[in-house]
Amino acid sequence: MRTLTIVDRHHIVAALDEQWDALVELAVDLRPDDWNAPTDCPGWTVKDIYAHIIGTESMLLGRPTPAVELPQNLPHVHNDMGRFNETWVMSYSERSGSEMLADLGEVITERRAALAKMDQDAFDALAWTPAGEDTYGRFMRIRVMDQWFHEQDVREAVGRPGHLDGLAPEVVLDELTAAIGYVIGRKAEVPPGASVRIDLKGPMSHRWDVVVTDRARVVDWLKDEPTVTITMPGATFCRVVGGRRPWDDRWVRSATVVYGDDDIAKLVLANLPFMI
Repeated sequence: MRTLTIVDRHHIVAALDEQWDALVELAVDLRPDDWNAPTDCPGWTVKDIYAHIIGTESMLLGRPTPAVELPQNLPHVHNDMGRFNETWVMSYSERSGSEMLADLGEVITERRAALAKMDQDAFDALAWTPAGEDTYGRFMRIRVMDQWFHEQDVREAVGRPGHLDGLAPEVVLDELTAAIGYVIGRKAEVPPGASVRIDLKGPMSHRWDVVVTDRARVVDWLKDEPTVTITMPGATFCRVVGGRRPWDDRWVRSATVVYGDDDIAKLVLANLPFMI
């Protein structure tokens, strides 16, 4: 039986508040040309990123999906979730940056009001999430992660790095912790008996120790030296797990240090991308 993810409501709401403030502050400083800048999120510009955020938060408010006919065979749309996202993106294609900012502020205000009416029991209730059936609180933790990743898409596209410290990045690491075992055991298929240490440096520093038996498990400590240790900056790691940069990209490779079994390291690195 699957164990449900219980998260502290106040902690996650505070992280969402921080994340929404960061998105608004970034949008306010965008120049007119910045809105059309391409991002590392396939097929999307900066404006498309904000349209996606507005659309998902609108969905959570119960707003209807825009009546938009999508072109066939969009190369970056692979599933029903992608088609839903693209519907909102297309609906904002002719909107200006100032209109985007106004709608972003409106939807954030309404979402804050909706969350203020929810207690811990509501966060513990069973819900659909992008990671499968879990609690509403888990869904909101994923919302922090998704929006933070997209904020980084925008920052990289317009050359304004930032927001690598704070409550929202900490929550991102919490959510990534829930996926590390899946990445190493199921995706990478690291063989039983091996152990993997992922050591993130700089802002968003963190360490995961994973042992593989019948499945891969994150543990507090390893009895012996890990079979392989992969070290890289936290921000770089997030670009890889989000599918924004391949592990063998020159920028990623120059920031990555491997100790131990090279073959297992390549398995892990090649299978790090897991986000939808």
